[in-house]
Amino acid sequence: MRVLVAEDEKMLADSIAEGLRGEALAVDVAYDGEAALERLAVHDYDVLVLDRDLPQVHGDEVCRTVVEKEWLVRVLMLTAARDVRDRVRGLSLGADDYLPKPFAFEELVARVHALGRRARRADPPLLERAGVRLDWAHRQVFRDGVYVPLARKEFGVLAELLRARGAVVSAEDLLEKVWDEHIDPFTNTVRTTVMKLRKKLGEPQVIETVPGSGYRVP
Repeated sequence: MRVLVAEDEKMLADSIAEGLRGEALAVDVAYDGEAALERLAVHDYDVLVLDRDLPQVHGDEVCRTVVEKEWLVRVLMLTAARDVRDRVRGLSLGADDYLPKPFAFEELVARVHALGRRARRADPPLLERAGVRLDWAHRQVFRDGVYVPLARKEFGVLAELLRARGAVVSAEDLLEKVWDEHIDPFTNTVRTTVMKLRKKLGEPQVIETVPGSGYRVP
């Protein structure tokens, strides 16, 4: 899942982003509404965590633009205002969910995951293929019943491959969904991560390279 955090309080924005990355999500950050719109126009995000009181372009306008351009991103709007009428107005603009500040980080994570499931085809709690079982809720992976400890990006890559249900996933798509915007598009990070995954998952190999196209778990 790829998330954009649009929040002008830098420390809060960076804290949210770091926490979500700990959930094996790819996270970008924008500190004003103009930067948020620029990123939304370039990347396909699953969830937008949107502070309503953004500078440059107000959060309300960002939300309106998302609706007008029919971007598929789900919007979780944040605000310091706790008045019910304020929340109702935010939802009427097109936000999918609303979370008043201050909030418990665990609740924000739960809401982001819930919106992410709505942004794409719902995945079962367990993804299984070729003897590999990925448990979303507990962030665990098993190969033929044996636990396989994976790093966050390794988990993310494997999840995308299993989600594809045997279809080929390109390196570009893996970069888009598992890493954030700061990754070098010409990097060999995907290839290196896949190599580590293969080693950890053991023999026989379950990840197949399709020359010129990408990777798949057949």
